[in-house]
Amino acid sequence: MADNKYEWGEGVYTLLSWFQKDKVRNARVVVAGAGALGNEVVKNLALFGVGHIYVVDFDRIEVSNLTRSVLFREADAFSHAYKAEVVARRAMEINPQIKVIPIVGNLFSEVGLGLYRSADAVVGCLDSRIARYLLNRLSIRAGKSWVDGSIENLSGNVRTFTPGVCCYECGLSHEEFNNIMLRTGCADVVRMQASAGRIATTPISASIVAALQVQEVMKLIHHDTLQPGTYKTLQGRMLNYEGMTNGMRIYRFASWKNNCPAHDIWTDVQPCEGLSSSLTVSDALQLLKERLAVNAVEINMLNNKFIDRIISENPEKEFDVMMPESHLEEHINDHEELRKLSYRTRFRKSFYENLDEYFPYQDLTLEQVGIPPYDVIQVTTDRGMFHVELTDDAKRYK
Repeated sequence: MADNKYEWGEGVYTLLSWFQKDKVRNARVVVAGAGALGNEVVKNLALFGVGHIYVVDFDRIEVSNLTRSVLFREADAFSHAYKAEVVARRAMEINPQIKVIPIVGNLFSEVGLGLYRSADAVVGCLDSRIARYLLNRLSIRAGKSWVDGSIENLSGNVRTFTPGVCCYECGLSHEEFNNIMLRTGCADVVRMQASAGRIATTPISASIVAALQVQEVMKLIHHDTLQPGTYKTLQGRMLNYEGMTNGMRIYRFASWKNNCPAHDIWTDVQPCEGLSSSLTVSDALQLLKERLAVNAVEINMLNNKFIDRIISENPEKEFDVMMPESHLEEHINDHEELRKLSYRTRFRKSFYENLDEYFPYQDLTLEQVGIPPYDVIQVTTDRGMFHVELTDDAKRYK
């Protein structure tokens, strides 16, 4: 029997003067969005042999996705499979020597900040301003560059946002910012808005824009080995492709305002071995007291609230839900009575924003109350505030 062992890209990419095989093999890239752009981005990362790819998307495949998503099949649409799971599986069929991990969930409430911090680059394959606004905040908090792509019809844009150079939020108009603020009141509303509506696109614009995004990612992966002056990135600039006229232009697109609230870079993160999202609230609070040498601990729920019940206004009726806010919309849609009520009444929520010794559900795990694996939590204590990593969860993503 012939020996089928081989090394991906050997004798191909190794001919490129700038390509560092070990860097690419050990690279970690987070891809937010698994639609048309996400399909092409992950496909190209797989072909390059990027060792670890994390695909984040909460949506399911529809028949309309098949016309511009190279990794989806008709059976995936008919079974309403999750986009992230299918993309991950098909990418590893392309290149069995890499690891592609799907995360079915929201990029801001169900992906731990530790994963963003561990990445060499973050890629935005998103179709809403709300999702970009949130990814920008998380990437800056993690101190990472993120490469944004957008497509419409035969056109597309690529931008790279980097802490200290350019910020997506700083570039928003007053009207755009106010519109986002109106829609980001709670996680379930954000999920609904982010998945609403469709934009006319083509597989051509998706493939071109995604190829340029991955080209930017390769530069970020190699940034400390490429010779200065031999390459340029899109940091602080926007590349516009116009397919109707075959035009391509690059514009300066840098905006970094000193008073922007998005510029909250957490540089003081403390790793904490043994701390995991699988711990109960009670055990996590006790461990934090011991590791931080404090007497009082409060975990601040920054990206999610814990909803213990909701109350319909007409008729006035209470429903126990006991879940993170990011899961609430799906729960309402799956609950026959709640779904019917949601069309004609408003819900009020009873929720918790902090976890301390008075939190009534001490036996729930951190993940059950809305803190994702490998997150970095903000902890208020009698000795001040700390940012602590759920380090024990890192092994989930190796």
